[in-house]
Amino acid sequence: MKKIQMVDLKGQYQGIKKQVNDSLQEVLEDTSFINGPQVHAFQKELEDYLQVRNVIPCANGTDALQIAMMGLGLKPGDEVITADFTFAATVEVIALLQLTPVLVDVDPETFNIDPEEIKKAITPKTKAIVPVHLFGQVANMDAIMEIAKEHDLYVIEDNAQAIGADFHSKSGETMKAGTIGHVAATSFFPSKNLGCYGDGGAIFTNNDELAHTIRGIVNHGMYERYHHDVVGVNSRLDSFQAAVLRAKLPNLDKYNEARKAAAAKYNEAFKGQENIETPVQTGDSSTHVYHQYTLKIKNGKRDALAKHLQEKGIPFGIYYPIPLHLQKAYADDRYNEADFEVTNQLVKEVISLPMHTELDDDQIDHISKTIIHFLNN
Repeated sequence: MKKIQMVDLKGQYQGIKKQVNDSLQEVLEDTSFINGPQVHAFQKELEDYLQVRNVIPCANGTDALQIAMMGLGLKPGDEVITADFTFAATVEVIALLQLTPVLVDVDPETFNIDPEEIKKAITPKTKAIVPVHLFGQVANMDAIMEIAKEHDLYVIEDNAQAIGADFHSKSGETMKAGTIGHVAATSFFPSKNLGCYGDGGAIFTNNDELAHTIRGIVNHGMYERYHHDVVGVNSRLDSFQAAVLRAKLPNLDKYNEARKAAAAKYNEAFKGQENIETPVQTGDSSTHVYHQYTLKIKNGKRDALAKHLQEKGIPFGIYYPIPLHLQKAYADDRYNEADFEVTNQLVKEVISLPMHTELDDDQIDHISKTIIHFLNN
């Protein structure tokens, strides 16, 4: 059995080596390292894949979130509602822009933001909602968009973990994650389902006017060289990273299918285990692309299991060990522990197993048997 890795980027590279190398060579030959042909081609190809009017590449996923909020014209003191159970980048940019983060609890099964908790958190100062499509599964966007419409709020999708996932609206329409709200942000960090070989990100929107504003923001506020029309930043996807992404994008659906197949095998292996809750998938298989395969370990055994896996050389992740409302940077007297019952329980139970496109049956069998044997003894 080959060595188990949390993410096997080397193995994935072997399958697309020629395409990646040829694309990188094109950049070297062309020497257009910033905003070159590879960037423009990738932008158009991703627009076609997502069926979205505008993709604006940028330097990383955190920038993408910040720029999306800047593009919407949110002002200091405006309240932005998001999930307590997610990575800090989601709330980090809210604080950086001097907006007011409002953290709410999540659904105990999907780990995504709970629409009922959103409703409770809305005040006259609320201006936006940031649903995070956590671990690869799309949040309940029908309910979120209805809430936003009722209260005249923006919806900014954090799509860093769910690119390629589908959302089946109750209207009968199927849309890709990141194309449902007013604007979305994604990350191309190497471990993502669509990852480059460095940092990278993008913003998506069907609003052409908003896209125009964002295109200026990512480039120092310029639409014409040395004419700074809006306050901007320097956040651009470089041509090497675009070249890698162009090589990977045609394989994205195949990559996601491999993740789903691995998740199904894990699910079968863990069936009937009383100390293990496998991921709950809402809708059909296209709605979850398993950026992470995350178990809930019951009866207080998660930390002991983590120690055991470490001893056995099996990688794992605990995403996330501390809720955002308890992080020193984001602690606030407004928060009541009783309002975070689900998140406070999840941080004690969740553990993510190796999940990537090169995971094979022998590895899944070894990982699952190691976990089952430990929990049952």
